[in-house]
Amino acid sequence: MHDQIYVNLPVKDLQRSIDFFTRLGFTFDERFSNELATCMVVGPNIHVMLLSEPFFQGFIGDKRIADAHRASEALICISCSSRAQVDGLVAQAAAAGGRIPRPAQDHGFMYGHAFEDLDGHIWELMFMAGEPPKA
Repeated sequence: MHDQIYVNLPVKDLQRSIDFFTRLGFTFDERFSNELATCMVVGPNIHVMLLSEPFFQGFIGDKRIADAHRASEALICISCSSRAQVDGLVAQAAAAGGRIPRPAQDHGFMYGHAFEDLDGHIWELMFMAGEPPKA
């Protein structure tokens, strides 16, 4: 088993992305941040490295960076403590310039919604209100 996760995402404008996620209430670990990248703290053992596109390119060799406004390679899903937190983060993201790709989804035992950040990465937010139905 592993103790931590670091998701690495390319961003066009690092400071603009920092400002966006700061407005959503996220903090950053300055020990792992500089003019090329920053470490966003999502939870005690969950981090998202926002990397400037040229810096990110150095990790992927000759592969192209996907334009997340046109194609998706991954969905980032984080849990929330309530429906209100889900809705609040989506509203904050929209107010900070993010896009809302679809309406909220209520499955009874699970409530979810999503936003796209400034670079088009989709962030799924979910609140588990109970156990999923038995199959």
